[in-house]
Amino acid sequence: MHTAEEQLAYLTDGVDTLVPEGELLERLGAGRPLRAKLGVDPTAPDVTLGWAVVFERLRRFQECGHTAVLIVGDFTAQVGDPSGKSETRRRLGEDEVGGYVSGVLETIKELLLPDNLEIRYNSEWLGQLDMRDVLDLTSHFTISRIMDREDFSNRWDAHEPISMIEFMYPLLQGMDSVAIESDIELGGSDQLFNNLVGRDLQERKGQRGQMVMTVPLLVGTDGVKKMSQSLNNYISVKDTPNDMFGKTMSIPDEAMVQWFRLAAYYPNNEVAAIERELADGARHPGETKRLLAREIVTRYWGSEAATAAEAHFDRLFKEHGAPDEIPVFQVPGEESVWIPGLLNAAGLVSSNSEGRRLVAQGAVKVDGAKLDAETVARGDLVGVVVQVGKRRFVRLVD
Repeated sequence: MHTAEEQLAYLTDGVDTLVPEGELLERLGAGRPLRAKLGVDPTAPDVTLGWAVVFERLRRFQECGHTAVLIVGDFTAQVGDPSGKSETRRRLGEDEVGGYVSGVLETIKELLLPDNLEIRYNSEWLGQLDMRDVLDLTSHFTISRIMDREDFSNRWDAHEPISMIEFMYPLLQGMDSVAIESDIELGGSDQLFNNLVGRDLQERKGQRGQMVMTVPLLVGTDGVKKMSQSLNNYISVKDTPNDMFGKTMSIPDEAMVQWFRLAAYYPNNEVAAIERELADGARHPGETKRLLAREIVTRYWGSEAATAAEAHFDRLFKEHGAPDEIPVFQVPGEESVWIPGLLNAAGLVSSNSEGRRLVAQGAVKVDGAKLDAETVARGDLVGVVVQVGKRRFVRLVD
């Protein structure tokens, strides 16, 4: 992948915004390695498949010989990115952010190449700003410019409060671009405004303004809202192969096309073919979703793990069997055992009341048969496999 045209095709496949158009080909043709910036604010403990989309894009720049500059937002994470939010974020403390940084950074590094990688913490420059610097920074932008941002204008129209610190966030992120002299900034589509502020700020500081490239946001397992840890509609890149396969199989059929593009990283032409074949009936949705699940597990765990995860899924959902490895739990010593309490103690439910509800709904099975009693003789429980829902199992022992 040597020519500028080949790089352009590879780097932009699946991209939804590139600003300004035409400039990337020009800079690629100049022969100088680009500094491709991606900023991340660690505000949650996992790296999701949705978050991984932008890391994959950054890795493409590395593969083409460019420098990936990963900005760890240890300072901006304490401010809180207002992108896509209908209310002010809860501010995080320095220690809380530090815990998230240590939790996700190694995972992020595994998604990138070790070569051509520069990791910077934006507290390095943002933490050194004094009031004179802050006033100079704010002087470059008007309130009307900041209010061009759709989520701000929507909140304003709805008479919802917007804090001054939220106005500052795009400016602080823009300072990251100035500090590392980025040539192009990557991000999800919700970052377009922030990244364009960085371009403007570079130009006001005498630098050549960065290009901006965004990718679509991956919809979560609910098929409705963007993948988010706060909404619990996500798959972690560190989920087990079995969980990754099973959760992928649970997504609505309508989400498959986008997941092939953004989670399995199929080229646009292959995604278009899948979409066409699903529409005209040439592809079976169930088999297509299996292909998607295999591809995703293979990407993070390898083909053998994907094959094993599919077999595990079939045992659970097609053959209604139990998994090979089941945690064990000792049956309480009393002669008669109250099942809701047992389920709670074994970690299969979160409370006794949830256990009672699931027993009443027929969602609890003993050796594959529905349990219809809340109290069972102890002798009838030793050695059996208790199942709650589709994925929670425990083997009871004496």
